[in-house]
Amino acid sequence: MEIHHRVVVGSRVNEDQAAGAIQERHWREQYREAGQCPTLTAPVLKGTGESKPKPASTASRATTAIAALILALCAAGLSGCVLKLATTVEAPAPLTLDAFLSDDSPCYDRSAQPQTSVIDSHVHFRPFGGPAIPFGQMVQYLQETGVLFANIYGIGQTLPVTSSCTYYLDCPGTPVTPSLKNDFVNAANYVTAAQSGVHLTLAMTFPDLAEPETILPGIELLETEYPGLFQWMGEVNLVKQALFDNGHTPVSPATISEWAPFMEVLRDRGFPFAVHSDLGSEDAPTLYLPLMEEVLRQYPDNVIVWVHMGLSRELTTMDAARHVELMTALLERYPNLMLDIAWRVLDDAYFSTPDGLAAYVPFLNTHSERILPGTDFLASHDKSLDIYRTELEVTSRINRYLDDDAFRDIALGQNYFRLLGLDYEAPPICP
Repeated sequence: MEIHHRVVVGSRVNEDQAAGAIQERHWREQYREAGQCPTLTAPVLKGTGESKPKPASTASRATTAIAALILALCAAGLSGCVLKLATTVEAPAPLTLDAFLSDDSPCYDRSAQPQTSVIDSHVHFRPFGGPAIPFGQMVQYLQETGVLFANIYGIGQTLPVTSSCTYYLDCPGTPVTPSLKNDFVNAANYVTAAQSGVHLTLAMTFPDLAEPETILPGIELLETEYPGLFQWMGEVNLVKQALFDNGHTPVSPATISEWAPFMEVLRDRGFPFAVHSDLGSEDAPTLYLPLMEEVLRQYPDNVIVWVHMGLSRELTTMDAARHVELMTALLERYPNLMLDIAWRVLDDAYFSTPDGLAAYVPFLNTHSERILPGTDFLASHDKSLDIYRTELEVTSRINRYLDDDAFRDIALGQNYFRLLGLDYEAPPICP
């Protein structure tokens, strides 16, 4: 007598062991009733040959859970047990742009399809210094990891051409200054390179916010050479502590008042304004909060994207509940504020901790229409596809804990489409 079972692994870490224990007791009872070893059957995605538990969190956790159950049974003396791999589940086809253009697109099955974001709203196609990954290769990175929509950020802070450094932290004392050159390179590549299958949005990253008089001329220059191509401004620096050793200083409150001319242009053209503004440091977690509050107070009608939610490597131990309280208050006060959750520091220091999950999951679910995903990947020539894939997976880990509405808004890009007025619609989530 064969007793077939479908292995089920919970989508939360704390559910795996409980589910496994229940399933093991069930198998033991049926084994005693049948008088022989059950044959365990796990569904397999057709065309892959890989076991795919449903609903699953990640493939690695699923594999681990299945292996643990089999080992437990074998340890109990059920050495004749066999795990059969049934080929009964169709592998979902990878998403394409067409899935976001049709009114009758198939629903997105979170139990069988990736949990990684299809949007990378924060990816730097240019490094701080040295050669970059070729533009076409960077687009291929996006394609091969299932990213269908991305912002083309340059990098506003560039090392001198005479420097041998790729990363500013390796060269303290070397000045890092804003420049137009990466925006020109990105625009030229955008025009000449094939971009089949990926929707790309060009961003201006040149502005030096401490010298606002230079920003309007820069906008005009880019738009003269590449009319209508740029749709975004940022990432630009209000205060970035990591650059202090390279000559950067916080923009003063008085200077923020001088932004009005270029902020009016951004507002009239519907450009989001993505700002790096560190919240503070370990010793003073909200030291620089007044600067961001001043920007929001003076320019409430501009769409402002606060990248990394103000967090940084200089602030990795802030109380998560306190941070959520601050972000919530600002979102409620300023309806045009958006938050970017790019960069793996957010997962490493906050989202992956028990206290962080408890604080941020309800926050992201409640305010999902105000959140944008991204990797903050920097395309220096030494970065491989595997490195980009890892950054995407790490920055997408929080997605698996989101409710369906939030997953659609954030991971499937509905917020991004709404923000830029794109003619795309995220597919519905399967019930």
